Amino acid sequence: MAGVLVVDDDPDVQFVVGLVLKRFGHDVVMAASGQAALEIAAREMPDAVILDWVMPGMTGPEVCRRLRAMPGGDRVAVMMLTVRVGEEDVEAAFRAGVDDYMMKPFSHEEFMARVESMLARVAQPGSGPDRRS
Repeated sequence: MAGVLVVDDDPDVQFVVGLVLKRFGHDVVMAASGQAALEIAAREMPDAVILDWVMPGMTGPEVCRRLRAMPGGDRVAVMMLTVRVGEEDVEAAFRAGVDDYMMKPFSHEEFMARVESMLARVAQPGSGPDRRS
């Protein structure tokens, strides 16, 4: 069981994503903004973050960059879950440090397969700052 932080300003998306993650046994914490997510991560770093791109005050890539700069932030699995589908958006997200990128609407089964795969990768020995090399 992993601790997963879901960051999305849409309560319906929070509900659905949280429901799917809980069904697979994960502990879920919600945040409606990037700032709230970073405050939660500073108190207790999650194992994974599911991150929207478009939110008030701070974009998902900016949240990811700031999370990665925090102590322990390099060991968190980060997935961008967004409606942004442009190639330049995907590239920008990966440059910001995400581990995976998935578009909304999404298949619950594919979503969980990707989450479990990310969690397995970051749980491996040597999965620290150089894991994306």
